[in-house]
Amino acid sequence: MGNLPLNIDIQQILLHLFNFFILFAGMYFILYKPVRKFMDAREEHFKQLEDEAKGKVEEGEKAKEEYEQKLKNADSEILANKEKAGKETFAERERIITAANEEAAGILKKARDKSIAEHDRIINDAQKEIADLVNEATQKIVLDPKLDTYDQFISAVEKDS
Repeated sequence: MGNLPLNIDIQQILLHLFNFFILFAGMYFILYKPVRKFMDAREEHFKQLEDEAKGKVEEGEKAKEEYEQKLKNADSEILANKEKAGKETFAERERIITAANEEAAGILKKARDKSIAEHDRIINDAQKEIADLVNEATQKIVLDPKLDTYDQFISAVEKDS
């Protein structure tokens, strides 16, 4: 191809575009896919933790229902013992329900807090790694006076690898 007005060389522009697409594809496979895979694995891990917590809450609810059913069946005894048995059973029932609710709430809160903290840590680590890679590449381009062309930069990077 020839030179166009304003010394624009179409061949050089096309070569630079081709190099950009090669660089983009390389960065996609080297950085984006592994980070995405890692993030998906962590997300699945947190979903499993949440499912386990829900299972424990369901077990607590089942125990609560079983206990309430036992209380209904024990009504005849409660009527016979009236005051003494009624007060003791009511207090015990409330204590168990409160304890089950507190334990379930604690398990859910702990799982959510752990999930949020781990998610934040993963995001921060990924951002730091990406920033370090960008910073390193920028320093190589900006600080090395020998790298006045793109091809020299690529050669220097290949030597470092």
